[in-house]
Amino acid sequence: MPTWHLDNAEELAAQYQYTFYKPSPALLARIAPGDCVKLIFRFESTDSDAPAAERMWVVVDEVLAHGHFKGHLDNEPRYISDLKYADPVTFEARHIINTQLEDGEESLVDRYAKRCYVTRRVIDDAQLVGYLYREEPDDDEDSGWRITANDESKDYMDDAKNLAYVSLGVVLNLDDSFIDFLDEPAGSAYVRNPDTGHFEPCDDESSDV
Repeated sequence: MPTWHLDNAEELAAQYQYTFYKPSPALLARIAPGDCVKLIFRFESTDSDAPAAERMWVVVDEVLAHGHFKGHLDNEPRYISDLKYADPVTFEARHIINTQLEDGEESLVDRYAKRCYVTRRVIDDAQLVGYLYREEPDDDEDSGWRITANDESKDYMDDAKNLAYVSLGVVLNLDDSFIDFLDEPAGSAYVRNPDTGHFEPCDDESSDV
């Protein structure tokens, strides 16, 4: 038995839809022999320094029925001992995480790639977003959004270790209940009503997040 198997990218994209890119069905339908696609080869290893998987390119040799493909490996694995450059690989559309083709559709990953400041109450302690406001962005990578659970103390907020600067997609993977407000302009602020669970506009009482 091989030491590796292919990850199901459809399952990963469903779990991490705002940060894990999966080519659109329309793009997958355009794949032809000679195209390159990227797959996740997950493997077992006794090497404690080895990653859990290698992401590698495969050249498509045949397009079969029902989303099946035959191809050959276009990389030399660094850790997988029983897989070599040019070895044959059979796979399905559900395994493909990227292609060298241009995707005409904007992905959720791209749409929510800009960054935000968020407290670790949200991203580490699994608290729902309770308050968010938007400042003028610091730079092109910054969305301007500042996000908290709305139960943090002043001392907590004053400690930089309690803040993270991540893509909006990272927060949305945990709680996307505020997604409809993300196109609102700087100066916008929303607080979650504890009785209804819904967000309501409020005054921007932003601190130095």
